[in-house]
Amino acid sequence: MLYLPREDGQGLVEYALILVLVAIVVMALVGIIGGGIGNIFSNIVNTL
Repeated sequence: MLYLPREDGQGLVEYALILVLVAIVVMALVGIIGGGIGNIFSNIVNTL
């Protein structure tokens, strides 16, 4: 027990990686279904 590694920044790095992964998934979903959502809003505006 002479050497105890510091793990202070480990949690921050893990949270940052999770945040990046979530951002990539959201961008992919918006790219896939973004046009469909735009068409839905256009139809709603045209109906009003």
